[in-house]
Amino acid sequence: MPEATVDLNIFTLISQATLVVKLVMILLALMSIGSWAIIIQKAVSLSNTKKRALRDLESFQKARDLRSAIQALSRHSRSPSYQVALHGVEELNRLEQMENLSDDPSRIVLDTVSRSLEQGVNLEMGKMSSSVSFLATCANAAPFIGLFGTVYGIMNAFHSIGQMKTATLAVVAPGISEALVATALGLAVAIPATVAYNAIIGALRRLEADLVNLSGAFKNRVQRELPGHLALWNSRRETTVGANPN
Repeated sequence: MPEATVDLNIFTLISQATLVVKLVMILLALMSIGSWAIIIQKAVSLSNTKKRALRDLESFQKARDLRSAIQALSRHSRSPSYQVALHGVEELNRLEQMENLSDDPSRIVLDTVSRSLEQGVNLEMGKMSSSVSFLATCANAAPFIGLFGTVYGIMNAFHSIGQMKTATLAVVAPGISEALVATALGLAVAIPATVAYNAIIGALRRLEADLVNLSGAFKNRVQRELPGHLALWNSRRETTVGANPN
């Protein structure tokens, strides 16, 4: 007597899977959707940001002075380059309000502006790298989640063998198949997440290098123009003191 045929269609296997394996598959499906959403969003945003950063650096270096350079960047106020430069400008404005910059104002200004620019780079990179850790989580956890579904499916298959006291294909195949589906889903989540994570991290490092280069160009301009700025700040203070002798 021939054995009964077994339907191994992927959708049939999923619909007939045990509750635990179904929950594993649902979790993996949600992880896949989330990771692909992040991959697409980061691919678009990082590509645009990289191009913008290169153009911003070029326009900053070609500008006549620091003021015109900042004005050129302000045309794209949401770009990371402008936000980093804005940290440096705001620090310069705060230093201008200080009455005493010690005996070595140049060093104080350059050190303070450098720290402010570094903080700006760190803040912008933190924004750009947000949610990337989810890809790392998917890359590391998805295979083990799929493996859990695999182990549970195989355990269920052996349990069925024990109950029916037979090891025919009709008894073994469904449990083994649903176990392999869980494994396949885990790999389907982990592999794209791993590749995308490495690619995004590489793009973020290149973007960080561009922002660091902009910070260097900003500090160079400040250093070149600082004597004029200090003279202007001192004249303003003397004017203020003269207008308010008390």
